Amino acid sequence: MKWFNYYGLAIMAVIMLPNIVYFVKHKNDAANAYNNKTVTVLEQIGRYACFVLMIFNIPYTYFGFWFDYALAVYLSVNGGLCLAYLIFWAVCWKRNDLLKALSLSILPTCVFLFSGIVLAYIPLIAFAILFGVNHILISCKNAQNTKRKKKTTLNDKWASEFAIIFVIILLICAVISLLFGKESI
Repeated sequence: MKWFNYYGLAIMAVIMLPNIVYFVKHKNDAANAYNNKTVTVLEQIGRYACFVLMIFNIPYTYFGFWFDYALAVYLSVNGGLCLAYLIFWAVCWKRNDLLKALSLSILPTCVFLFSGIVLAYIPLIAFAILFGVNHILISCKNAQNTKRKKKTTLNDKWASEFAIIFVIILLICAVISLLFGKESI
């Protein structure tokens, strides 16, 4: 695999789109109830490092796919994890409980960790663990400390459904173009 990971870019687009839509619609709800500066900084370092490492391969720090059919496994498992992530976003859109906190923090952690393992990409594995531990902690603490009661409008429902459908179509197009593209790994 070259220095740029198209698959990782597609995966990051799928993970980020519902987050962006959610935070645009809920700008005022972005305050965290859990304020531990060290945990927050470590989580942000892990998050942005995972974003960069999913898209860019740093030479001599990754070994690439290390078993037969690893690309198919990589795309299948990450596709399934991304689909589960989108489903949980749709199901938990209005909720602010432990189910939402755990599902929307564990699934991206699994994507980053699995990608690092399949690619034998040591920095991605390390930053995925850093991100996962801190992100899950922050998400759970926030879910325990806040109780948000807000009614959603019909426009919110349509926007969330449109975002989910758009992300699914984007994922399908990305997988099809990668499977039938001329460039091979």
